[in-house]
Amino acid sequence: MTMEKRKFGKTDMEFSVLGFGGAEIGYNPNQTQEDVNDLLNSALDAGLNVIDTAAAYKTSEKLIGEAVGKRRSDYYLLTKCGALDAFTRFDWTKKGILETIETSLRNLRTDHLDLAQLHSCDSETLNRGEAIEALQRAQEKGYTRYIGYSGDNEDARTAIELDVFDSLQTSLSIADQSSISGNIPFAAGKSLGIIAKRPIANAVWRSKEKPADSYHYEYWDRIQKLKFDFLNDPLEESIPAALRFTLSVPGVTTAIVGTTKPDRWQQNADHVRQGPLSKEEFDAIRERWAEIAGEDWMGEV
Repeated sequence: MTMEKRKFGKTDMEFSVLGFGGAEIGYNPNQTQEDVNDLLNSALDAGLNVIDTAAAYKTSEKLIGEAVGKRRSDYYLLTKCGALDAFTRFDWTKKGILETIETSLRNLRTDHLDLAQLHSCDSETLNRGEAIEALQRAQEKGYTRYIGYSGDNEDARTAIELDVFDSLQTSLSIADQSSISGNIPFAAGKSLGIIAKRPIANAVWRSKEKPADSYHYEYWDRIQKLKFDFLNDPLEESIPAALRFTLSVPGVTTAIVGTTKPDRWQQNADHVRQGPLSKEEFDAIRERWAEIAGEDWMGEV
């Protein structure tokens, strides 16, 4: 099967428009290795060629390495460093970052990454330079082919301005549009590859009640105010529309979607094969955002 691929910035890589995000499997206490094996192999078979994870995502890297380490030539492998132990600890030192990447390589059962990213560090950390030097050293040692930044808002702008990164991973969805007129065109203008995280806003409209997990609160609150008409459609129509909106934003190469369900990948692949939204559909979502969004509706880190 085939899936649309887009050139990833100034790199030599072409990413499938749909990528796999490894956070959910890492944080799921009931996740089995067998299901991850099925999930990732079916995703690769459906034409996906991007797997994104992080050292902070608990067991994610080990699960991925076990599942598809033997298929390493079939996908581009991305991970993140600096944030550790489910974001309870951070190490932006050169030694710490290099050691983290070495551990990631072992867990992922590979000798190199295609992209190593700093995981949402702030502008002060970026400007100190040590974390960036660590990534550059990892690149020199052959640990990673390219280096990137994952984050949002002013910190992401600082990362773009530094002119050292090959990519930006940032929040983008129907409920998180501030980057569309800000960091995304800025990064695209510098030929950075752009990865959209949280591209369906965690599909928070599935619930009529406020979700129990505070992680979803901000998007749920925004959706209650935005009240997009298409969210009244069945989920099998509204979720694909939301995903296609994200992939319709100029400059975006791939949208990283996480799931714990092996049968979801064929569905997702079918969704993205429908292509971008029409100009009318896209503009309606943008206009609604411009009308309703508060000035404090920044990118969710």
